[in-house]
Amino acid sequence: MHKIVLRIGAPLVCVLAAAPTVSAADKPQIDTGDTAWLLVATVLVLMMNIPGLALFYAGMVRKKNVLATAVQAVAVAALVTVLWFVVGYSLAFTDGGGLNGIIGSLSRAFGKGLLGSVHDLAKTVPENVFLMYQATFAVITPAIIAGAFAERMKFSAMMWFMGLWLLFVYVPVAHWVWGGGFLGAAGVLDFAGGLVVHLNAGIAALVCCLVIGKRVGYGQEYMAPHNLVLTLIGTSLLWVGWFGFNAGSALASGELAGSAMLNTHVAAASAALVWMAIEWVARGKPSVLGILTGAVAGLGTITPAAGYVEPWAAMVIGVAAAAVCYWASVVLKTRLGYDDSLDVFGVHGVGGILGSILVGVFATRAINDVAKGQPVGLVDGHGGQILIQIYGVVAIGIFCGVATWIILKVIDATIGLRVTRDEEVEGLDTALHGERVQ
Repeated sequence: MHKIVLRIGAPLVCVLAAAPTVSAADKPQIDTGDTAWLLVATVLVLMMNIPGLALFYAGMVRKKNVLATAVQAVAVAALVTVLWFVVGYSLAFTDGGGLNGIIGSLSRAFGKGLLGSVHDLAKTVPENVFLMYQATFAVITPAIIAGAFAERMKFSAMMWFMGLWLLFVYVPVAHWVWGGGFLGAAGVLDFAGGLVVHLNAGIAALVCCLVIGKRVGYGQEYMAPHNLVLTLIGTSLLWVGWFGFNAGSALASGELAGSAMLNTHVAAASAALVWMAIEWVARGKPSVLGILTGAVAGLGTITPAAGYVEPWAAMVIGVAAAAVCYWASVVLKTRLGYDDSLDVFGVHGVGGILGSILVGVFATRAINDVAKGQPVGLVDGHGGQILIQIYGVVAIGIFCGVATWIILKVIDATIGLRVTRDEEVEGLDTALHGERVQ
């Protein structure tokens, strides 16, 4: 009897023991620590836009435009979130088959197929969390652009521009770099958005300045910020939120996230001090706005490199960010005469270019073995990465510039881009929204 039981039971035990192994192999291995970190990072990045960017920009405009400027960040957050869920995420982060080098597919449109799945870029995190995290990047990128045309674009035109720009500029570029497109395949490195976010937004901002024109009275009237306390609070929220932006881009809770966080903080602090010092020497006093702008320049410039470089290199990048972005915002803008209201191109565009190129200089496999044991950047012995980074900068810069110009021209020809002169003089708070700050 015992022999019969053994003969029947042994195979049965083997089958039962083997069954869970097959099931586990097919099921995504979700890590609760990684998931928890990405959920926190998602909240931090959303905080960068609302209320961070809203306050940062609102404090730098004139009092008559503070509400109209702040509400843009909220309106863009709502619009972009819906577009991202409906179609943006799918086109940016899925395999497009024969068109994968250029754009993804509609396989995840309206969130289809998210439950029980993970994305190849974040295999230990539920895909719905990854979608939400990437949504916060999609939200803040067009919102950054709004600082360039502050105080003069119609609200309706702004909403149409942001929606079209997201779909026809941000989504393709995100796919090219992060979603399996041709730039990622070519070896272009962008850890957290120096190309996809800052260069992209900065180039679009410059085109907006040129197409929409200068503010009424620019160069003749006093246009100082109305409340730098708001800008200081906004900068503080941006600085803290940037840890979600950069350290969160490790897409896991571990040493790489720690490196990205440390590099982010070191670069921001270094840039704030250097911008302060430059201004102190040049103008005799360290302005509050200068210190805050320096910090943001450091944060934007370290973004593409945060997860690739050592801390000493992050400090060098922060110093370079302050010097170069100061020159772009103060000297270059004055010489060329364009009206970039809140220095979006000078800080984000130029910082994105500088940081993306410096990835090719300072990236090392000691921090991120992205090349699987091979040299990564110049400090590793691979100087060719600099040329690859320049290729990414040029490709995205040209595409973004042309596409942004086309979108603006179409909107201008249909509903018009700019408020009337009388509305601009009156102020956009009352002219567009019927409200004002007391």
